[in-house]
Amino acid sequence: MKTLIREKRTQFDMTQEELSQKLEVSRQTIISLEKGKYKPSLILAHKLAQTFNCTIEDIFIFEGDENVK
Repeated sequence: MKTLIREKRTQFDMTQEELSQKLEVSRQTIISLEKGKYKPSLILAHKLAQTFNCTIEDIFIFEGDENVK
């Protein structure tokens, strides 16, 4: 799964720390999300979409075997 969190965050001129505080998660969680090493819960994905005024699909791009067949 590819994420566009870093792009959205910079578009909104937010630091990783600011985003982590807004979402009530650690900065390490934001780092892991941006690197694609952590798959967020549905609630966290929804909070990210709300923060960036977009849909979950605008942030997370599912590839390969992650898609329904």
